[in-house]
Amino acid sequence: MHSPEPHAAADDPAPGRSCPLHYRYAPEVFRAPPPAALQGLEVLYVVGGLYGNLQALQRVLAMFEAERGRKRLVFNGDFHWFDADPAVFAAVQQGVLAHTALRGNVETELAAEVSGDEEDAGCGCAYPDWVGDEVVSRSNRILATLRRATTAAQRAELAALPMWQRAEVGGLQLGIVHGDACSLAGWGFAQEHLQDAAHRETVRGWFARAGVDAFACTHTCLPVFQGLQASDGAAHWVFNNGATGMPNFAGDGAGLLTRVALTPCAPGLLRFGTQLQAATGTVYADALAVETDAAAVQAEFLRQWPAGSDAHASYFSRIQRGPGYTVAQALRPPSALPQAQASVL
Repeated sequence: MHSPEPHAAADDPAPGRSCPLHYRYAPEVFRAPPPAALQGLEVLYVVGGLYGNLQALQRVLAMFEAERGRKRLVFNGDFHWFDADPAVFAAVQQGVLAHTALRGNVETELAAEVSGDEEDAGCGCAYPDWVGDEVVSRSNRILATLRRATTAAQRAELAALPMWQRAEVGGLQLGIVHGDACSLAGWGFAQEHLQDAAHRETVRGWFARAGVDAFACTHTCLPVFQGLQASDGAAHWVFNNGATGMPNFAGDGAGLLTRVALTPCAPGLLRFGTQLQAATGTVYADALAVETDAAAVQAEFLRQWPAGSDAHASYFSRIQRGPGYTVAQALRPPSALPQAQASVL
């Protein structure tokens, strides 16, 4: 969750900018084998940044139901955010936890024990310097408001969720995270950071330590499929879906999910994607459009977050028009992988 506006770095990380120690892990954790339910998959959906959008959740479930073969649906965090109505919060949580789920910073902070004034709780976003202080402050207040929609039992369910997972599709080994290879709230897989060649070298090091072919992530709110060429010629990919519950491109109201599968996606769903070679042959990695009724989504958002509210100030413009970002910016194959393709269907 972020805004592109610039910001000067603070000397002492404030709530919403810090990355707590308990959010962190080493890339080597991904060397553990996948659980049985995530091995030998033919279709994997990774859904990040649902943000409490119940209509988007219903659309994702319908899309997943239409898939065939050995399949798994993984929600990789921040499935809550705009669902400040307790009934909507409960419906989102029930729908998500019927499948495999990881916690993002939102779920982690909702589950945390609150000390002192609840209004001072940070959102756990670990926002980078380019996000303005006012955006960070609003996110902290959104989290405090959202927490009042929860019950102790719901928070306990969130606390029990893992921070990371590993899956295998057709021999392709994937690390599934909310943030990056080192932290639940890390921004190392943000499209902004991945533009930097020196940072891409750091990411190559993460792949070497993790022993995976690709990472599926979210957290940073803008999509990017970044290809990286390893020193031995192997191709690695970062699959960041951006957001399932909000628009990702200018003039395009659809959310996105990441589909990794042994078969092409259904016609009309592809926004962009690439093909990889794995042990069993071709694996398709695609960003699929999660289409909803824009008017209904906006009306529901306004019911819970009317004009003047913190979420309205931070997000309603994007919900109406999408961010200033395009498909061409999101697909970044290594030069040695010309098969990458984009579609604006």
